[in-house]
Amino acid sequence: MNEVDAPAIWPGDWSEALRLDRAPGLADVDAVMTMLIARADQAQRRTIGFPAATDIDWSRTQGLFTRLFNNVGDPGTAPSGAAHTNALEVEVIRWFADVVGLPQNDRWGYVTSGGTESNIAALRVARDRYPDAVLYLTHASHYSIRKTAGLLGIHPHDVAMVRDSWYGEMDYGHFEQLVARHSGRPAIVVATAGTTLWEAVDQPDRIERILDEYGVTRRHVHVDAALSGIPLALDGMLGLGAGSPVDSIAISGHKFLGTPIPCGVVVMRDSVRVERGEHISYTATLDSTILGSRCGQAAALLWTAIAVYGRNGHQARALRARRIAAYAVERISSIGWPVYRHPDAFTVVLQTPPAALTAEFGWVLSVDGDFCHIICMPGVTKEVVDEFVADLGRVVARWAVMAECRSRPVWRGLDAGEDRILSA
Repeated sequence: MNEVDAPAIWPGDWSEALRLDRAPGLADVDAVMTMLIARADQAQRRTIGFPAATDIDWSRTQGLFTRLFNNVGDPGTAPSGAAHTNALEVEVIRWFADVVGLPQNDRWGYVTSGGTESNIAALRVARDRYPDAVLYLTHASHYSIRKTAGLLGIHPHDVAMVRDSWYGEMDYGHFEQLVARHSGRPAIVVATAGTTLWEAVDQPDRIERILDEYGVTRRHVHVDAALSGIPLALDGMLGLGAGSPVDSIAISGHKFLGTPIPCGVVVMRDSVRVERGEHISYTATLDSTILGSRCGQAAALLWTAIAVYGRNGHQARALRARRIAAYAVERISSIGWPVYRHPDAFTVVLQTPPAALTAEFGWVLSVDGDFCHIICMPGVTKEVVDEFVADLGRVVARWAVMAECRSRPVWRGLDAGEDRILSA
């Protein structure tokens, strides 16, 4: 729907249509809902700066949203009645636990409201294990980790900030220095599989070797894998199987799987849990989750995505998306604009273009100073990439910025082919 097709109630400034200080029944609810969907549809094609897959058809699940499905408490203790999707949640957790290789007799998890709650749940378990631990995280860690530290009462003096390398991965030399400084204390280490700007992946094996070297045996290694967890686990590059140093992992459902509501999953070794939750009589469940009442539709949506595609289908989705990302690097490079991509990443990082690219052409990008990125999630096509590059080329031709940006030191390594610069 274009602006000219908008319902008459929806003026240029659409805030009037949303006001609730009018008599009941006078608001045109249908018009407001229609415009919300139209605006989202119109923006979807060019919203490529944020990680949300758009290739899965969710139409068969629409009926779920006509009633309440409340997954109260622990998935292992189903609430009474029928207004829940507990059985689907159990299957979802089983699938995720299988994908990351958790042993059959040592696994636990649940469907969360998103990556942030997944991180809170995992780090709460880690803190319960080691109340006197030092929390190690990098400057590239998701902002929810620092927030979680505060929520869990971890004192700022007990948080060790590890530098990240130029392209987002943990600086292991600096991590070693910090571990050496605190080697007499337990460690809670947050590794990231898919940092927000570069989609860098920290290496748990290197983290483990450093902790071993300094005799830090009391430790909990958590991986925040909100974006990259599923594809990396399916490829065997991330796991919690025998010999893995990882104790817990957080994954988002609305990123790679593109669920139409925010949700996530946390899975961990059951043996690391100190507190198992309190039994609540009136719900007949264990209160082991962060939220208690949880969205039953989220579990059903995740179950649907798994049931429709399976492992092979989701691997194929990841492969197609990575090929599109490689194509984006090639096309952006062809017009001389600085660009970078980590191996196996959906994320393509480029020099921040002039503001006209977003203001005039409507591209929704994620900008962080000199850098921005596009994320070639499943659903982004070559045609979308071609449109983006064509508009970028028009802006570059209009603005005399090419020589200036190519001279910036931040991109000289890219031009010289240093580090891990990919052209495909």
